[in-house]
Amino acid sequence: MKTAVASGLVFALSVNAIPANGKRDVDTRYPYTGPAVPVGDWVDPTVKGNGKGFPRLVEPPAVTPASAKPLNNINVIALSYLPHGVNIRYQTPFGLGTAPTVHWGTKASDLCHSSTGSTSSYDRTPPCSEAAVTQCSQFFHDVQLGNLNADTTYYYRILAANGTTASSILNFTTARAAGNDKGFAIAVLNDMGYTNAHGTHQQLDDLADDIAFAWHGVCYNGTSTGLPGGPPIPAEYDAPLPSGELPNQGGPQGGDMSVLYESNWDLWQQWMNSLSMKIPYMVLPGNHEASCGEFDGPNNILTAYLNNDKSNSSAPESALTYYSCPPSQRNFSAYQNRFRMPGSETGGVGNFWYSFDYGMAHFISLNSETDFAYSPEWPFVRDAASNETLPTEGQTFITDSGPFGTIDDNNWKDNEAYQQIQWLKQDLASVDRSKTPWVFAMGHRPMYSSQTSSYQANVRNAFEPLLLQYGVDAYLAGHIHWYERLLPLGRNGTIESNNIVNNNTYYTGTGTSLTHIINGMAGNIESHSTLGSDALLNITTVLNQRDYGFSKLTVHNTSVATLQYIKGDGNGLGDELTLLKKNVSASR
Repeated sequence: MKTAVASGLVFALSVNAIPANGKRDVDTRYPYTGPAVPVGDWVDPTVKGNGKGFPRLVEPPAVTPASAKPLNNINVIALSYLPHGVNIRYQTPFGLGTAPTVHWGTKASDLCHSSTGSTSSYDRTPPCSEAAVTQCSQFFHDVQLGNLNADTTYYYRILAANGTTASSILNFTTARAAGNDKGFAIAVLNDMGYTNAHGTHQQLDDLADDIAFAWHGVCYNGTSTGLPGGPPIPAEYDAPLPSGELPNQGGPQGGDMSVLYESNWDLWQQWMNSLSMKIPYMVLPGNHEASCGEFDGPNNILTAYLNNDKSNSSAPESALTYYSCPPSQRNFSAYQNRFRMPGSETGGVGNFWYSFDYGMAHFISLNSETDFAYSPEWPFVRDAASNETLPTEGQTFITDSGPFGTIDDNNWKDNEAYQQIQWLKQDLASVDRSKTPWVFAMGHRPMYSSQTSSYQANVRNAFEPLLLQYGVDAYLAGHIHWYERLLPLGRNGTIESNNIVNNNTYYTGTGTSLTHIINGMAGNIESHSTLGSDALLNITTVLNQRDYGFSKLTVHNTSVATLQYIKGDGNGLGDELTLLKKNVSASR
């Protein structure tokens, strides 16, 4: 048996200071003063609380333990691409006591290779010592298999260690090499939670054998600030869910009203095992991943709870700061630890921005939350006064995050000063369009929408000029919880009529316009976005505020691709768009 050795055990816990190079993890200059284990259940304020009597939901772990009372377990398995390989991530409540190990090969009957990897952890609240062994993840193990053959199926088994049970023999298929001209399909989704997402989940599972990978702009987690426990109980908690949907723990509309934040992640990641164990699950950050909350409701009840451990109390609006959340729930900490994307292998940064090739296409994952000028989540340099190096507690916001790359000379107002923008330019310039004629970019937040917001101008100022300059074919987004297809748009929202073949066919990759799809309809606690009485802008050609679902992107050949909106209820398509390279007919 051949053995490959990676780095040993590394425990990456939250740090107390801001690194000198301008990047930071979690700042703890001011103490966290809230409950030791923050819980959103005021009926039973313990880690076992059940809200208004709704049972805590559980999803099965990736590996069924051999013992009825396991001391450790493999609860999550997730695949992601590496250049010429795959990263196998698995998660346990407790450490392994040794380097994580995977046996693998090209035959299920002959796992003739062995590779070891590394482990990381973070100080999650509550720790897994206070939760069910089969429903908690605190140690994250990565085993990288490199120099693999393209478009090849490999088999693997995760070995047992320190009380875990070995996995069954599983398999994955590597990415097709750049330039491979066989057609393929992928799933593209945003804003997929647990409540309202069961239809989407079923459709994804049904398609798992027909798609190469899933690409997800996450924005799953977060805490509802209208927490029940009243009276009064918000009326929406009595509203019925759509047919076939299940309540999340705590309330019929969803939302984790028991342990804030971390158990949401545990539940959701274990639910996604059915997909992430089969195909690479590639993610990028959304707004809810920044911290344990974003804002508060009337009387700032959540603020009072997080800051002072007082239930059903009130607090000043200004009291909700960066330091209101526990340290492990700030600065995208859970997101950074719970996924492993190929940022370092592709010149990007961690799970925040990276790229990869698959056959005829180049895929770019962008961070639309931090690391560009006037980003929605602020870096500390933006909070601080001109004569300060760091902000005071009262100058901060609960979602302050980043930078995860550098900002030249701390010039936070200039996009060109940001490492992410510099990387994007280099990445686009290096694309070989003779091998990957298709280039797709995705960020969680849209550049345009009929639901207008101030962040959109800042997102497009950061990314749109480069995406147009290098002839990117489409920018895919979510954040707004509906499906919206826009007309081909040039700089600053100019409709490029020459690239409209018909209502369902656009020319793309011309450098004069981008195709924009906003699909934040995978389903979560926040339900649908609605336009209300606002006018539909002339840039919007399709708007669906009713159905849940996701997009299926199919690259048919070097000249034709399609984007289909797959409805989560199983009733077919909500939309279909054909993308053509210029001088190509609409038939395929």
